[in-house]
Amino acid sequence: MSRESVLVLGGRDALVGASRSQPLGRAATLGWHLSELQAAASRRSVQLHFADYESLRSQIGRKADLESLHSDSLHSTVWCQRHDGSDSSERSLDDFGAILTRTMPAGSLEQITFRLAVLHDFVRRQSRLKTTAIVNPPAALELAIDKFATLARVKSLGISTPATHVVQSRAAAMQAFEELGGDVVIKPIFGGEGRGVMRVCDTELAWTTFSTLTQMNAVCYVQQFVPPGGVDLRVLIVGEHAHAIRRRSNSDFRTNVRGGGQSELVPMQACWEQSARLVCEDFGLKLAAVDWLETESGELQLIEVNGIPGWKGAQRVVQESIADQILEVLVSENE
Repeated sequence: MSRESVLVLGGRDALVGASRSQPLGRAATLGWHLSELQAAASRRSVQLHFADYESLRSQIGRKADLESLHSDSLHSTVWCQRHDGSDSSERSLDDFGAILTRTMPAGSLEQITFRLAVLHDFVRRQSRLKTTAIVNPPAALELAIDKFATLARVKSLGISTPATHVVQSRAAAMQAFEELGGDVVIKPIFGGEGRGVMRVCDTELAWTTFSTLTQMNAVCYVQQFVPPGGVDLRVLIVGEHAHAIRRRSNSDFRTNVRGGGQSELVPMQACWEQSARLVCEDFGLKLAAVDWLETESGELQLIEVNGIPGWKGAQRVVQESIADQILEVLVSENE
């Protein structure tokens, strides 16, 4: 195992992902984020490998594996490659000094559960072996990706959030709509980049929206709209580094860069960083984006925590290389 060998798990286009029969090929297929990490790895002389969640597999109880893994009972492997398609091989997760978890592709409940189970067991074993760091661990990702679980957790930390109802029927959703003032934001519990997020302030539209969601067996996540809209604050935590980025949109209440929002680097306030780090420490996150709504009175209300943050918009306004900072976290975690 090399402490300077890092595995990036996930985050590649599924159509060009590596497998035994379909090698990755050109470096250009990595996309912006992974290409940034590869460039940072080259500057730091770190060996970076890429693998897909679909290639994870595990073997339990093989005698040879028990001997090679310090008498442990599980041997988890992944099919990985270098950025240019070279050095293709199946490797044990324990071969790497650090693992960076990126976006997991869609799959069946069984597939998602298995992938997470492999990572959970890996973290459990590493609590004893302490040879490979994982950023971010699966328990932290599961908490951050669930908007309901996120708000419930941060509320227990004494952090302000918008009034939110999470219900499973149209009748309960309509009651929530009325109780929240008839002006709400409806979101999927899972998801990001503003997808599926809508503002509803019309009773008929609310009834139709909730009818559709319940017919799809979806949970209705109903959140009070917080004026003025179109502006929020993202605190990006990268290990010991922190960046405060205000995002604005002149045409939408959503501020996602993907939807046309503009980013502005603003001076970090100590209370912003302190609150964001409190959340990250409680969740177990080393790399995260903590998003806050800014009310008309200047109060901040936390709305989301992203455990697999993109940083393309942030990099446009941050002078330092965020990818270099991420590699710094990965290398230092196992020193």
